[in-house]
Amino acid sequence: MSVPSGDVTEEEVRPERTNTRPPCAYLFRVFEWELSKPVAARHRLQGLHEVELGRGDRQSEVQARPGGSCLRLQLPDRWTSTVHARLARQGSSFRLEDVDSKNGTWVNGEAQDRRDLKDLDLIEVGHALYLYRAELPWTAQASLERAEVKAPLPGLVTLNPMLAAQFERLPAIATSNVPVILHGETGTGKEVLSSAIHQLSGRSGTFTAVNCAALPKALVESELFGYRKGAFSGATEDRLGLVRSADQGTLLLDEIGDLSPEAQGALLRVLQESEVTPLGATKPVKVDVRIVAATHRDLPEMVAKGLFRADLLARLSGFTVRLPPLRERKEDLAFLIETLLTRIAPGRTLRFEADAARALFRHKWPLNVRELEKCLSSAVALTPGEEIALTSLPEDVQKALGAEPLPELDGDERKARLLALLNTHNGNVTAVAQALDLSRMQVHRWIRRYAIDVGSFRK
Repeated sequence: MSVPSGDVTEEEVRPERTNTRPPCAYLFRVFEWELSKPVAARHRLQGLHEVELGRGDRQSEVQARPGGSCLRLQLPDRWTSTVHARLARQGSSFRLEDVDSKNGTWVNGEAQDRRDLKDLDLIEVGHALYLYRAELPWTAQASLERAEVKAPLPGLVTLNPMLAAQFERLPAIATSNVPVILHGETGTGKEVLSSAIHQLSGRSGTFTAVNCAALPKALVESELFGYRKGAFSGATEDRLGLVRSADQGTLLLDEIGDLSPEAQGALLRVLQESEVTPLGATKPVKVDVRIVAATHRDLPEMVAKGLFRADLLARLSGFTVRLPPLRERKEDLAFLIETLLTRIAPGRTLRFEADAARALFRHKWPLNVRELEKCLSSAVALTPGEEIALTSLPEDVQKALGAEPLPELDGDERKARLLALLNTHNGNVTAVAQALDLSRMQVHRWIRRYAIDVGSFRK
């Protein structure tokens, strides 16, 4: 298809050519309870011997120490001890160690004194959440604060090095003639990304999205290429079809892997000739449309099995953006939440109760960003004030904490009962949990929620 020409070639924009360094570990600061606006950060751990988490001015610095370089990360959080926890290098990975902190260090909801970290471990220190990533692509910037994150469009903000490398190339790609395929699970944001490509392209026509899986097989050609009045029974007027409707613009062919073999052949002719022949017409019509294809399927594998045309895939292939599922890019969860809340509740200032934030980060999000949007929409509707509570989130998200139903007590009564039991059992959390017929994890959550110093009850 004809598109505005650019000076970028397909060879120059292959993502695999942008970085030859091996992957490395990262630590992301992903959430802070008290803040309504995310203040996220990314820290590359390559070459570091140790990471120290503690209280202080909001800053990060690398210090030379006898054992090697140490990255010190500090937050002005009264729930964080001066030196709260350390990440110590163990070969190519890291071990987390609590440094006799007052409020403990938590990994995936469990209190930990020492733990070998694994990819996507969620670390809680004071009122902040950190995410450990064991292997992500190397990036030139060792540290990156939220304020420094640049994006071609607001919806394309990311701390993920792999996505950032792809997003940075989109402005050049959008104005070139390089074909684009968007690959990712359902709900990962392929339509949002294709719309961004259209905006960046500067094309004067409209952005049109079509779900190939929803096209009736008998009507694919008429839906895509249009028809002339009288072409068949019921054709009472001329219709442009989706391809011609997107003339001078961008056409997203979503779930292109679901196109029938007949439709694949018809689409190939359009891509080769830059023209369509409406049903009932005798002459083709020239079109200038930018095609973006999106799929959750493995198209090369489909070609190998004879389910997708190799020549069509060759026409569509050029620059491929791979959108990871939300469960594999939780370093961006705060950005996505902020973007969605701005659209769902414009003008409202909202923040999350601690347990609600924990649940959002621990949920697996099987339906990806689409599920997150529905979750936030219902939570906003159920939140009259400024703080979104755990109980405002969908039940499946609440279950991510493994939380039992709360006793039928209001907050003051529950706190009073908890204080009384801690006093009776000399701060023994296990005994308190048994008395309440709850898990220790749930009791620890309440202790943190009500800022109770368990040590003061021990005799």
